[in-house]
Amino acid sequence: MQNEPKYIAIKNEIQKKIISEDYVLGTKIPSEAELRLQFNVSRHTIRQAISECVNDGYLVKQQGSGTYVSDQYKTKQIGSGNKTIGVITTYLSDYIFPSIIRGIEEELSKHDYSLMLSSTRNNVENEKRSLESMIEQNVDGLIVEPTKSNLMNPNLNYYLSLAESKTPLVMLNASYEELDLPVVALNDEESGKMATEHLINKGHTNIGIITKSDDLQGKNRLKGYLKGLYDAKLTFSNDFILRYDTEAKPDLPSLIHIMLENKEIPSAFVCYNDEVAVMLIKEMDKLNLRCPDDISVVSHDDSHYSTVHPEVKLTSIKHPKEELGRQAARSIVEAVESGTAIKSHIFEPDLIIRNSTKDVSSDTVAQ
Repeated sequence: MQNEPKYIAIKNEIQKKIISEDYVLGTKIPSEAELRLQFNVSRHTIRQAISECVNDGYLVKQQGSGTYVSDQYKTKQIGSGNKTIGVITTYLSDYIFPSIIRGIEEELSKHDYSLMLSSTRNNVENEKRSLESMIEQNVDGLIVEPTKSNLMNPNLNYYLSLAESKTPLVMLNASYEELDLPVVALNDEESGKMATEHLINKGHTNIGIITKSDDLQGKNRLKGYLKGLYDAKLTFSNDFILRYDTEAKPDLPSLIHIMLENKEIPSAFVCYNDEVAVMLIKEMDKLNLRCPDDISVVSHDDSHYSTVHPEVKLTSIKHPKEELGRQAARSIVEAVESGTAIKSHIFEPDLIIRNSTKDVSSDTVAQ
């Protein structure tokens, strides 16, 4: 309509893009500045349009992160008879999470279930708010990726409350060790062992690891690394183990750089994930160290990061991503429909071999 306010026209345009999947579920929409340029309007107009979309369930705002595509509008359109599954992940648009969420959404849509998304940014206060919101919305089931799963969690009472109310709940990627909850995850201990054994089979004896200390995946991948070394009767140096947590991640490149400047450095590394492996290779480049000629690298997740380097393509443990999301959604739907208990589902690892590792067996023999 000619007299239609500009913010309404922009709201309608954003909603069309969401319905047509030009804006993909779980991804961040363009920034306010980008939308202002696109529509040639004021910041106030853009904020009005976004606020309308949030109210209508097309967008969800994450404090300190941005505005993300949601499908809560389906619940509003279909009414109270439509079942809704809450999904809480540490991140929404970063790394492998869009693929996981896509798998969940695709499976839920087969059963005409709606999805309500929330992100914790791996912060326990954000997790508390997300859980409170999901409980308040009376979701029919919950899929939760735990926040800082290797640390004592202050929100355990919410999970016990959900269990008491018989709300179906499944954990994603890891679980809280204090709670006996079903989990859909990769076998991270076996993954760490497989990555380490690949390097051992290529003749490496001085193997380091860079791993995350505040989540269970990092702990289990470290356990697998240690088991791989133990089975091969190899020792390790504490100086070859670099741990970091969520808050220290911005400092990780400088920590890696310091490690690489030591007199003795590993001939190979197992990395917590592909993003960390790329950081490692970039710091190696700064010191004129080459992968794999000087240092071999094996990583985890087989994400898009595994092929971003122009020369080095990462050997990486494959993460099930979309299938993991689909399995979690199938488990929740079955529990909601039949009332049956959810069983854990653990995916076994698979190593995708590329060119980031070098066989040094002949070098070892020559020495």
